[in-house]
Amino acid sequence: MRIVKLTSDTKKDILTSLLKRSPAQYPEYEKTVAEILQNVRENGDKAVFEYTEKFDKHKYDSSTIRVTEEEIENAYNNYDKELIRIMEQSAENVRVYHEKQMMNSWIDTRADGCILGQKVSAIEKAGVYVPGGKAAYPSSTIMCVIPAVVAGVERIVMMTPADKDGKVADCTLVAAKICGVKEIYKVGGAQAIAALAYGTETIPKVDKIVGPGNIFVALAKKAVFGHVSIDSVAGPSEILVIADETANPRYVAADLLSQAEHDQLASAILITTSEDIANKVSAEVDKFTAELSREEIIKSSLENYGYILVADNIEDAIDAANEIASEHLEILTKNPYETMTKIRNAGAIFLGEYSSEPLGDYFAGPNHVLPTNGTAKFFSPLGVDAFIKRTSIISYSRNALEAVHKDIEKFAESEGLTAHANSIRVRFE
Repeated sequence: MRIVKLTSDTKKDILTSLLKRSPAQYPEYEKTVAEILQNVRENGDKAVFEYTEKFDKHKYDSSTIRVTEEEIENAYNNYDKELIRIMEQSAENVRVYHEKQMMNSWIDTRADGCILGQKVSAIEKAGVYVPGGKAAYPSSTIMCVIPAVVAGVERIVMMTPADKDGKVADCTLVAAKICGVKEIYKVGGAQAIAALAYGTETIPKVDKIVGPGNIFVALAKKAVFGHVSIDSVAGPSEILVIADETANPRYVAADLLSQAEHDQLASAILITTSEDIANKVSAEVDKFTAELSREEIIKSSLENYGYILVADNIEDAIDAANEIASEHLEILTKNPYETMTKIRNAGAIFLGEYSSEPLGDYFAGPNHVLPTNGTAKFFSPLGVDAFIKRTSIISYSRNALEAVHKDIEKFAESEGLTAHANSIRVRFE
């Protein structure tokens, strides 16, 4: 891996480079996505079936596009029982963690007859996109569905493309069964997002769409925002490691590569205060890369978006980490908890040498659907709050309103909204 000195110029160059991976930087795909969305919006099932045949090479109709209960049961019954046990434990860990995020409705009453409150409700229908086709990620099924279940969403609709044989991957169906999802459609890409956003004769319109996907999925989610809610416009995966001289270079190298293997656009960055650690990590990266199955992807990722930055001190390292606002941030320092208190921007923080990033991807419980491309500065991980909405409750007695009605009228009139003022005034004429 390239080793560079951390300066204001190198930090600026890296931030510019990382932003080039954002879905917003691919306008050449937007026209295609817009055409797909419009076609599905106008032609419903017909358009969905045509795109599925064109892109996935499978011919479906309204009777075959949905995964049957028999397909789900067959996948579950024939799947590796040990892997089922592991998935079930993963789902339980995710459930327990997300149950702690639940909000409660509340009512506050005052002696003057004023009642204020908040009603918390789950959204009615949620759409979950799960990548499929060439690769399958049951962990994404668990991470997207469990928070919705915990929130109390009544109807969860899953969209995932079929493989070359026209089947949804067994592991995805097993994960769906574990999570309690029964409504699954064999549709991928922008057409899947369009179907969820607008609804078709077969596929229901939902209130919110969540889940990772390729550039077409990301741009489609961005385009339908407003018709439905979305979790975020996710970009390629990222990891940033802050390490000092106490870090194990072999661990650091292995963790960097755990994200570099995702795809050629993935980012893996080490910021260290030790030149010795920088050199040792670079050497370990080379050793591991030669042994790993996705060697070419890793090499491409590291060549374009892999960096080892040598900082003068830990404060400079922390400042750079906050600017980069990485999806995953590992802290491998002498006192990781103290370092963590100074981090403002990160999707998920992993503390200490036994908290490797894949722990969060698969098993610990916190969600692995995280903000990318610097959006950790203002976005949060997917959670229960993504599937609930808050409704304000207001009730004033006559006495409570009478005490403040002139103030409200004056405020409204100051904005030129005389009908607002009149709505209050007529009650005391």
